[in-house]
Amino acid sequence: RRPTSVRRATRPSNSTTVITSMSKIIGIDLGTTNSVVSVMEGGEPTVVPNLEGSRTTPSVVAFTSGNERLVGAPAKRQAVTNPHNTIYSIKRFMGRRHSEVSSEEKLVPYRVTGGAEELVKVDIDGKAYTPPEISAMILRNLKEAAEAYLGETVERAVITVPAYFNDSQRQATKDAGQIAGLKVERIINEPTAAALAYGLDKKAKATNQRIAVFDLGGGTFDISILDVGDGVFEVKATNGDTHLGGDDFDQVIIEWLCESFKKQTAIDLRNDPMALERRRAAAEGAQRRRSRAQETDVRRPARP
Repeated sequence: RRPTSVRRATRPSNSTTVITSMSKIIGIDLGTTNSVVSVMEGGEPTVVPNLEGSRTTPSVVAFTSGNERLVGAPAKRQAVTNPHNTIYSIKRFMGRRHSEVSSEEKLVPYRVTGGAEELVKVDIDGKAYTPPEISAMILRNLKEAAEAYLGETVERAVITVPAYFNDSQRQATKDAGQIAGLKVERIINEPTAAALAYGLDKKAKATNQRIAVFDLGGGTFDISILDVGDGVFEVKATNGDTHLGGDDFDQVIIEWLCESFKKQTAIDLRNDPMALERRRAAAEGAQRRRSRAQETDVRRPARP
């Protein structure tokens, strides 16, 4: 439990000490592909299931024709039939200018707008949303899941970011938290969070250690070198590829499927957003099955 705050009652005739508990701080991994929320219980981190009972929440937001907004798995499930209004991989646009994301915007079906030196926005039916606003919708969903789990209001959070995030990207992440109604107590580098979760702060109390943390995520593949000692973490160096994650593996499979179909039919499915989303789902499904078996087949959609 976190320390409690103490205040004195003001009535002199019946002076008592009132103990009020500070609200819980949740920890959030705001990922490119999936996000997770956790809370400390009994000195140990506990992953909080979302409102659907899953431990991970797809980092996806969708706007439907009925003016309904979906977040997480419900948004992901309807992506095939609503590609232009389904937002994913928004983390790749956080705190970045339009001139910096020319390769990223080619990989998504939704419209990315803004001048070359302006921070990018997403256009949904003529309404512009910033990446922090989209991310805030995901964070709000995680906040609500934590509140349902804890049975109390949650107002504070720690959010992780890649070690290579610059000041603009970190500020965009903090802005997203504030829009979601959270006071962001701290932004922590993802490799530092991984080292903490592994317990290296306790194992390295006696001696200093230099460790390497590999992070293969949905959007990136990173390595960070950390010095750990006396409970202090220092990131000495970080490097990686911002286009070598699960999403990029999906994209290679999608390209192969489209090229194969084009050779057979002379039709290029890359010009059809709905067909592309069907193949994206097929590629991701193949990857999931492959993680449990030596090989798998890509189940091509029956329709283009």
